[in-house]
Amino acid sequence: MRVLTWNLWWRFGPWEERQPAIAAELASVDADLVFLQEVWASDDVDQAHELGDQFGYHVARSVRADGRRHEFGNAILSRWPIAHHETLILPGPDGTPGHRSAVVAQVDSPAGELWLLCTHLDWRYDGSLTRQAQLEHIMAWVRPMIGEPADMNYPLILAGDFNAVAESDEIRRLTGLAPPYEPGLVFTDAWAAVGDGPGYTWTRDNQHSPDAQWPRRRLDYVMTSWPRPKPTGNPVSARVAGLEAHDGVVPSDHSAVVVELDERRPPEEATNA
Repeated sequence: MRVLTWNLWWRFGPWEERQPAIAAELASVDADLVFLQEVWASDDVDQAHELGDQFGYHVARSVRADGRRHEFGNAILSRWPIAHHETLILPGPDGTPGHRSAVVAQVDSPAGELWLLCTHLDWRYDGSLTRQAQLEHIMAWVRPMIGEPADMNYPLILAGDFNAVAESDEIRRLTGLAPPYEPGLVFTDAWAAVGDGPGYTWTRDNQHSPDAQWPRRRLDYVMTSWPRPKPTGNPVSARVAGLEAHDGVVPSDHSAVVVELDERRPPEEATNA
């Protein structure tokens, strides 16, 4: 099962020229599941649905509390039908509802029922406490939906732009290196498991970030929930994508992360099927 997560950089920079480059990269990767952040929408155009229509994906995208499309949102594109999806509006630095969100989707796949969650956390360099509060909201929201991780048909796939490095408190609490947001629910970071090299997804080498002050960082993740029966959901490979220009234009200021996940069920389940 091939999964891609990518921050599309909304309508910043040469956004109209970037759209064909984004589409070309998605066509090249040909993922089964696509997690997108900074997806734009106007009154009559929705980037997520345009990409979904172009490549034949089913689409779940974040919406506002009143049901309108989220102009600066997240989306999940799936090769398989989406049975259900919901949006959670995340708190901002002052604790009140902000403009960032998470979207969860339930997908009917050949591997069985899948639960997918896409999000984009606060960007500020000093925003660790805000990001932790946002993840606390997300984990408390999704836990009743998925039940006990060990009982799931397939582990929860969590992906997005977390704006945090792997050593940060917010990521450590997700990956079991610090007390988790929800007892009994932690995640395997696919890049830490099977990626080679630093896996930077944001660098000053990108043509869209020539004067940035920030260092190179790995901010974008694909994760699978734990505990889970082996080998279901184990990361098999991980790589970055979206680095190359298409017709002279780099698609986004972020690189994408592409992960292959194991679809196999535990041997005893396969034997009894």
